[in-house]
Amino acid sequence: MKDIIVSLKELGKNYNGLDVLQNINLDLKAGEVLGLFGHNGAGKTTMMKLILGVIEASSGSVNVFDVAPQSKQAWHSRKKIGYLPENVSFYDHLTGLEVLTYFARLKTSPKPQVKQLLEQVGLTHAINRPVKTYSKGMRQRLGLAQAFLGEPKLLLLDEPTVGLDPIATKEFYLSVDNLKSKGASVILCSHVLPGVEQHIDRAMILAGGKMQALGTLNDLRNQADLPVNIAAHGLNGAVLDDPKLNLHLIKNTSENSQLQVPEQNKISVLKHLLAYDNITDIHLDAPTLEQLYQHYLNKHDQQKNVTKQGTQL
Repeated sequence: MKDIIVSLKELGKNYNGLDVLQNINLDLKAGEVLGLFGHNGAGKTTMMKLILGVIEASSGSVNVFDVAPQSKQAWHSRKKIGYLPENVSFYDHLTGLEVLTYFARLKTSPKPQVKQLLEQVGLTHAINRPVKTYSKGMRQRLGLAQAFLGEPKLLLLDEPTVGLDPIATKEFYLSVDNLKSKGASVILCSHVLPGVEQHIDRAMILAGGKMQALGTLNDLRNQADLPVNIAAHGLNGAVLDDPKLNLHLIKNTSENSQLQVPEQNKISVLKHLLAYDNITDIHLDAPTLEQLYQHYLNKHDQQKNVTKQGTQL
């Protein structure tokens, strides 16, 4: 399919008999942002290296822009890819301007874009300073500018906000949103989950090299079946006498009632609450990305413990 930028089929990678990635399936569409989450060693960076063609798959297949990334045909599409590794490293004796100019030549990016990107990431004041004088946050900004060169159609970002202050982080996500609006696809790895969810279309959660979940946040919420928290104001204790609501009550005061409701009962409970004339406000909190992430990791750990106990028996 023409709108599929990255296609992974039963993808696996084995190092010296150790499976670091197993049976990964993914179709990433044009203009889609995928959040890739998992603990250290879960296989996130390995998956990115396989997409880039830096390493070769042990099993399954990888296709990027309709070609295998390690094939001879892949060279022409590489300048359409932007990559930011977890640990950025540059020539320390070069200035920020010289570093980005060098990468722009490699990618045959327009020369005016160099200074535009340095301004975009907030490094205009330091373009003529050697990189060895840059702080960790400044080096990260330079790395982001390098990844954004040429307005890539596929952007792979491994922990892109590490070392960035809140303002720089906000500006980074605005840049991602802008590239997405122009049709770019993005795979974004991050351990900093708060603030990410509003910028991704789907999430993939890895643990132990295996995919634990893949889908939109609503998909993941439905699959996890975690409870929804509902705060209702103005009921003045009426919940206590309502068996349908009292069942879900976790806290009640004269001002508000807090309920914890299974996902599948959410709509019926909301309709029931709205039938009260004296209700003044309702606030609903669905499970966050952080809560979903923790749920799937706990589920993986439980399955691993069960398998370990079965082996010992």
